[in-house]
Amino acid sequence: MRKKLKGWSMSKKLAQTAMCLSLLAGTVAVVLPANVAFAETQPEADTPLDKQNLKPLSVQSLEALENGVKLNLGDYQGFIRLFDEDMAKISVVKNGEAEFESQGIAKKNWKTPEFKTTETDKEYTLSTNEITVKINKSPFGVKFLDKQGNVINEDAAQGVGYENGKPYVFKKTDSNENFYGFGEQSGGLNKRGKSLGMWNTDAYSYNKNTKYLYTSIPFFIGLKDKKAYGIFFDNTYRSYYEMASEKDDYYYFYANGGTLTYYFINGPEIGDVIDKYTDLTGKSETPPMWSLGFHQSKWGYTPEELVSVANKYREKQIPLDTMHFDIDYMDEYRVFTWNDQYKEALKTLKGQGFHAVTINDPAVKQDENYRIYQEGTKNDFWAKNPDGSTFIGEVWPGKSAFPNFLKQDVRNWWADNLGILFDEGVDGIWNDMNEPAVFDGPFHTMPLDTVFEDDNGEKVLHTEYHNLYGHDEAEATYNGALKNKPNTRPFVLTRDMYAGTQRYAALWTGDNVSNWEHLQMSIPMNSNVGMSGVPFVGNDIGGFAKSPGNVPTPELFARWIEVGAFLPFARDHYDNSAKSGLGSGQEPWEFGKEVEDISRKYISMRYELMPYLYNQFKKSAENGQPVQQPLVYQFQDDKKTYNIEDQFMFGDSLMLAPVVQEGQTSREVYLPAGETWVDYWTGKEFDGNQTITVNADLGTLPIFVKNNSIIPRQEVEQHTDEKKLENLILDVYLNDKASYSFYEDDTKTLDYKQGEYNVTAFHVEKKDNHIEFEQDKKTQNYTSDIKSYTLKLHIAEEPKKVQAADNKYAKAGSAEELNKQESGYYFDSGEKALYVKIPVNENHKVKIQ
Repeated sequence: MRKKLKGWSMSKKLAQTAMCLSLLAGTVAVVLPANVAFAETQPEADTPLDKQNLKPLSVQSLEALENGVKLNLGDYQGFIRLFDEDMAKISVVKNGEAEFESQGIAKKNWKTPEFKTTETDKEYTLSTNEITVKINKSPFGVKFLDKQGNVINEDAAQGVGYENGKPYVFKKTDSNENFYGFGEQSGGLNKRGKSLGMWNTDAYSYNKNTKYLYTSIPFFIGLKDKKAYGIFFDNTYRSYYEMASEKDDYYYFYANGGTLTYYFINGPEIGDVIDKYTDLTGKSETPPMWSLGFHQSKWGYTPEELVSVANKYREKQIPLDTMHFDIDYMDEYRVFTWNDQYKEALKTLKGQGFHAVTINDPAVKQDENYRIYQEGTKNDFWAKNPDGSTFIGEVWPGKSAFPNFLKQDVRNWWADNLGILFDEGVDGIWNDMNEPAVFDGPFHTMPLDTVFEDDNGEKVLHTEYHNLYGHDEAEATYNGALKNKPNTRPFVLTRDMYAGTQRYAALWTGDNVSNWEHLQMSIPMNSNVGMSGVPFVGNDIGGFAKSPGNVPTPELFARWIEVGAFLPFARDHYDNSAKSGLGSGQEPWEFGKEVEDISRKYISMRYELMPYLYNQFKKSAENGQPVQQPLVYQFQDDKKTYNIEDQFMFGDSLMLAPVVQEGQTSREVYLPAGETWVDYWTGKEFDGNQTITVNADLGTLPIFVKNNSIIPRQEVEQHTDEKKLENLILDVYLNDKASYSFYEDDTKTLDYKQGEYNVTAFHVEKKDNHIEFEQDKKTQNYTSDIKSYTLKLHIAEEPKKVQAADNKYAKAGSAEELNKQESGYYFDSGEKALYVKIPVNENHKVKIQ
């Protein structure tokens, strides 16, 4: 978070007023009296591509390679390499220059697929079982076709190449093609017609028109004729994407420097594209379950407030797992130091069963008496000015040096020092200011000619390394957690990423604002982040930045908590504006009893759904799928979903339709085609492919369940470690049959990587005159606490009997009575729900007649 700069000579209220004005421009550069200084948080002006200076390339000769073809393009050479049956890497580099591969690439050794080649005077063709790559010789261009011969994607007439050192690629498009992904972006979901940019920027109080935000993930998904493909432009320089923003028949992307390197991935399903992209850049790890609980944070909590706020959550029975320690816990903002009072607060919280996450910034205070600065200087660990001197910039500690994370020795040193935090009981690390943000630097970062040195002694300028800085810091932090807390799953939170950072960290979307626009924008923003391979994402619930007119009202906070309780990463975090009289606290009880009750209701729902949520994260670790999904992710055959950005899927089975407009108490909800849907609150069934209007008073978040779903859940807990999961509830919405593969491990350690986990397949099916439940214990290598399942069948009828083989299940008089039995059933006539309690070791099919 970027807060008030040191040395501002004005009142806090004037500062906040100026910040409010800045919202209109998407930047904090505003006209103020001469004695007032603000940081410019947007980069210098865009560097446009001179389309009059494009020089088409031609293939002069070619050479077959083991995995593709090498092309002689005159002053350049091109490489088309097949990495899989449905993925190719395209590179154009200067003669003698090596092909490029950034830190974003995780998988480097691909098994070359079988492929055939053909050549004519005009074309050279590579064909696998899934795609065909046609290379036009003059002018040079590439066309991708699927196995049916349909064109998936092809270069436009402007071609590919370099314009004054800027690599560029033009692609054909048509009006029915849509674009998703691009990491963290403002605005809406579908990026067709948009001008986008990537340059990691401390974009405090950004708005829907802000072009440059905190994270750069140069990967996008094209959806054309209901078929998806992906392109990853692996270029770490500042890059630009004109997605049919100039004309309707082409789009293009380019960068300020570096090489022309991109990967093409064929779907045809969106999920296939993301799966293969995250094979390339790395899957996210299965997180510790506590990190999926609710988090509370504020810039400016005193040690006493950290403890009292946490205790108040417990007193009010609002579930909470984690308190965050912002920069105040340090000794004058020196990283890897403690203020003793905060250290005592941490001990108290840990003793009460809370988890703790501490912020960590890359800037190291320039202080000759400070060990971290001494070691960094002695070992030559800092980023440098062009003349070889240490670059010094102003951040929270004052004048500061910046670690050169490009070097392995520096990353190891940083990882070792994290023991100072972990040894006190810290559970996770929160990397902030890692764009890197520099208060007195040009455009709020280091000068572009700041020098970093790699392990081979090669000099790399900031203009190339900038978008990777936070990625390398995240790697160091992740490895530091592994080193200092052996066999414990790391939790790293960052606001700065490049492609592949999902291997190390979760993302929060920076310093958002307490207004309705940001609530609205958060849904498509998270959806696109998830479509970019980063499932663990969230926004500051209630908004971080405050200013006159931008303070959460009870209505806004209630609507935000309804969304926030279902974010992959759920944290209420805000700045210290209460001290300036702009607002009170932002904890749920600060908005009155009604909002407190709403917050308790939905945060409790999150904890009930923890088995479902945890399993969704396991799926993300396996195939890259988002946890928070835009409707188009699951329903790409339904064109009506392509631009819906105020509804989303929470995992595979639950669709949420939040109210994000002030004063609204009902809303239209689109139900995607191909499914039947059940209103979570009323049990009413609806066919898909229609729009309905639903009531949504302040306490109601419209939720719909995809029919034929099994949703594992549990009883409400106040935190994830409160009690053992002994009875797994299986919510079943059944039309004809439903299946679920339930994964279980210890939720904390890395033992699951050694095979210590269980997988149980559940299946429920309507037969002629009965319903059958069966389980298949496919993998059983973990000692589970689960003793029973409670099958909850919605929209059910009272059965005549329930039995497994010869064992007849007894009818209970109430749900409470059933809970005390080892097996049995209870029918709630008012709810029209049938509860069947089944022992975990039941080996026979359970028949319900």
